[in-house]
Amino acid sequence: MAPISDAVVVDVLRRVDRLTAPLVRRLGRPATLPQAQRDQWWALQLPQVAAGISAAPRFAGKLADLLPLQNTVGAAVQALVVGGVASEHGIEAPAERVALLARVLLDRDLPAARVEPLLQRSRGSYADEAFGARSDRAGLWGNVRTLWRVARLLGRIDDTLDARPKGKLHHRFLSNVPVVGVLGGYAAEREALRRAADAAAALGPVAVSG
Repeated sequence: MAPISDAVVVDVLRRVDRLTAPLVRRLGRPATLPQAQRDQWWALQLPQVAAGISAAPRFAGKLADLLPLQNTVGAAVQALVVGGVASEHGIEAPAERVALLARVLLDRDLPAARVEPLLQRSRGSYADEAFGARSDRAGLWGNVRTLWRVARLLGRIDDTLDARPKGKLHHRFLSNVPVVGVLGGYAAEREALRRAADAAAALGPVAVSG
């Protein structure tokens, strides 16, 4: 299979960023939290809720690995966390945010200068209508629907998602057991989200500048 091109990656990640931006605004940390603690909020507080969503496919145990669902749902929640940390550091330009998503989620060196020319709509890119209208609607189910749409988008580049941050090995091993695997999956995904947040904070300037 031919490697996934930069153009396809940029097309998917820019849509992912657009979809998760309203969630970042709704789920953002308390406004009064000191700057030094803001990254830690995304790393430690949000994952308590988000990890449950990304671990849910593990109810099926090892079967989850046979489907794209685990990688795409986990990566969708990680994209939300990366977007939140990026906002804390003033990374708002679309090319810069896509560059950071590519670096953290895909371990792909795709600096903003290379992303910018690819942000223009190109032939063969997915139309927004294929995934339904965008919505800023609040509420639990609105948030879940948005993350599901993000997961569907990421399914287009599923082959690249194995590079995303992972949890601890023993938790990932437990996640292969049917039913109780959701407990291991939760622990693994929570740790993975913390690592994604830490990587976004550390790699943001590098990904932006290349």
